Amino acid sequence: MSDEKDLQQLKKEAAERAKRLARERMAAKEQAEKTSKEDTAEHPLEKLPSHEEEGKPISEERDALELAKQKAAAAAKAKAAALAKQKAQEPSSEVPGGDALELAKQKAAAAAKAKAAALAKQQGDGSDHEQDLAKEKAKAIAAAKAKAAAAAKAKAAAGAAETAKPEETPSPNQPLLDKYIKVIHEHLGEDVLEAAYINRLSKDVPTLVAKRTTYYKVAQFLKYNEQLGFDYLSELHGTDFGTHMEVYVHLYSYKNDQPVALKVKLDRDHPEIESLVPLWPGANWPECEAYDLLGIRFQGHPNLIRIFLGENWVGHPLRKDYEPYDVEV
Repeated sequence: MSDEKDLQQLKKEAAERAKRLARERMAAKEQAEKTSKEDTAEHPLEKLPSHEEEGKPISEERDALELAKQKAAAAAKAKAAALAKQKAQEPSSEVPGGDALELAKQKAAAAAKAKAAALAKQQGDGSDHEQDLAKEKAKAIAAAKAKAAAAAKAKAAAGAAETAKPEETPSPNQPLLDKYIKVIHEHLGEDVLEAAYINRLSKDVPTLVAKRTTYYKVAQFLKYNEQLGFDYLSELHGTDFGTHMEVYVHLYSYKNDQPVALKVKLDRDHPEIESLVPLWPGANWPECEAYDLLGIRFQGHPNLIRIFLGENWVGHPLRKDYEPYDVEV
C-alpha cells in the first residue's frame, strides 16, 4: 500500500509540475504578445510576424506539456520498477512465483510432520495402554497360577495328613457285633444278613441289616436265643429314602446289658413287612404310626389303624412324594 501511495504521489506531483509549466508558458506567451502589441504599435511594419511564427508558440507549448507528461509517466514507471525490485529482494511473507510454490511445499511438509508426530504420539499412547493390559493379564495369570499352586499344595498336605492320620480306634462295641454275627451264622446261615456294621452316628450301636425274606426269622432268633436274649423293643420307625423304604428296630437285652439294631429295606411302591407285635407287644403303636405316616403295611398286626390322621385322610405325609389332597388344610 505504501508503494502505491508513492506512485500516486509521483503522478500527482508530475501533473502539478506540468500544470505549473503550462501556466508559466501561458504567462510568457501573454507577456510576449503584450510586448509584441506594444512593438507593433510603435513600429507596425517591422514587427509583424510571419505566418509560421504565429503558430509556433502554441505548438511548442503543447509539445512541452506532452513531454512533461511523458517524463512524469516515465519517472513513475521507473519508480514503480525500482520499488518492485526492492520488494523482490527484501524477505517478505508473500513470495511470488517459484518461491510461493516452495513455500507451499514447506508448509505441506511441516503439516505432514505435525500429523506424523500426532499419530506417533497416539500410537505411543495406544501401545502404552496395550502394555498396561498385557501387564494386568500377566498379573492375573500369575495370580491364578499361584492360587492353583497353593490349592495343589494344600491338597497334597491334606492327603499327606490323611495318609499320616492314625487308624481310627476300633469301636468298643465291635466285639458285640462279631458275637451277633457269629451266633446268627451258626444257627441261621450266612445268607440271612445283607450287611452288619457299627453305627458311629448312633452311639456305636451294632447294626444288622436283614433281607426282606429273613427279617422276621432274624428278629425271632434275636429274642429267643439264649446267647442273645433281646427281650425289649425300645424303638421302631420307618424312613422314606426316595429309592426305597426302611424299617428300623432298636432292641435291648437286659440280661446281657447289650444293644442291637435291626434294619430291613422295603420296596417303596409296595412297602410291606411282617409285624413284630407277636414277638414284642410294644411294636403295636409304632407300627401303626409307620402305617399312618408312611403307608408301610405290617402283616399279622392285630389292629393296624391310622392313629394320627384318621382313616379318611388321603395319602401319607412323611412320604417324599406326598401331595395334600386338600391344599387348604
